[in-house]
Amino acid sequence: MQYPYVLLSAAVSLDGYLDDTGPDRLLLSSPADFDRVDEVRASVDAIMIGAGTIRADNPRLLVNDPQRRVARIAAGKPEYPLKVTVTATGDLDPDTRFWHTGGEKVLYTTEKGAERVAALGLAAEVVALGPELDWPALLTHLHEAHGVDRLMVEGGGTLHTQFLRQGLADELQLVVAPLFVGDPEAPRLFGPGGYQSGRLRLLETREIEDVVLMRYAPRAPGGDASTSAADRHWLRLACELAAQCPPSRTAFSVGAVVVAADGTELARGHSREAGNPVVHAEEAALAKIPPADPRLATATVYTSLEPCTHRASRPHPCAELILRAGVRRVVTAWREPDTFVAAADGTGTLRRRGVRVVVLAEYEELAKVPNAHLTDAR
Repeated sequence: MQYPYVLLSAAVSLDGYLDDTGPDRLLLSSPADFDRVDEVRASVDAIMIGAGTIRADNPRLLVNDPQRRVARIAAGKPEYPLKVTVTATGDLDPDTRFWHTGGEKVLYTTEKGAERVAALGLAAEVVALGPELDWPALLTHLHEAHGVDRLMVEGGGTLHTQFLRQGLADELQLVVAPLFVGDPEAPRLFGPGGYQSGRLRLLETREIEDVVLMRYAPRAPGGDASTSAADRHWLRLACELAAQCPPSRTAFSVGAVVVAADGTELARGHSREAGNPVVHAEEAALAKIPPADPRLATATVYTSLEPCTHRASRPHPCAELILRAGVRRVVTAWREPDTFVAAADGTGTLRRRGVRVVVLAEYEELAKVPNAHLTDAR
């Protein structure tokens, strides 16, 4: 299954509350941070909120800056991101602004909830996920049916909790406001339960007027060599890029993608790209990025075959090019067989030099597909 990159976005008080219990919404972000959120909205394919947030806040969930909407259209995207909501029960008000502003909408619910929703006449696609909400199925449908590669989840706490509990979140953007709520009845960001993320990795801290933005990457089970839905998405893409390689009897077909810590694709490449018979995938991708780009230090190289450590056609193998670029994390699908190089060990070479290497063996067969003429002959 292929999922979108899932970005959780929230603002909380110093004591961890999303709101107070008053009749009006508690504004936690500063004006400059609201503009930052608008910029993030403009960059994604879909924005999701829960039905409870619609009932409590009655949001429009739009990109407010007209120039950002114009830029989306110029890039071939809809004026507004797809608006998504989730309800298990179908308890929705058809008169809220969510349904009457912006572009297309999708509602995910259960079989029971769908019966209730059918009577509301909502201008939205309704998808029943089964007797219960199936979060992986929801993400798969968003990607496959609507082409969603980046999903922004703005709340509420139930949605954030589910994505983190199930290891489906790729990034948490948390804004902390300098105030206390102090009301035990007020809603909190996260609910109780077992979380799969473990200790999160800090990506950035930033002062924005009187609030502080903290960006974290959740870690999946398995410690430092963490994997996520984003890892699976980008590695699958690298494997698919390998199919674009001109076939060769003397070299593997490999695809590679370089991705910044915030999920931005920096470059992609594949073996024998642009008719060059000796160029390798990682080499082709890295050559498209300025060496001084500061994002390389926290980027990840996704490659369908582990980076090479020996090659006759170039002075520097791909493992060395990765080290020279300053990249400290590699995700690969397939350990290099000894078809052309005996005892190849790009993974071990990189790990000994301090690079975190993750091998997702479930993608090995996909990486082998464009190389069947080599592997089947052995």
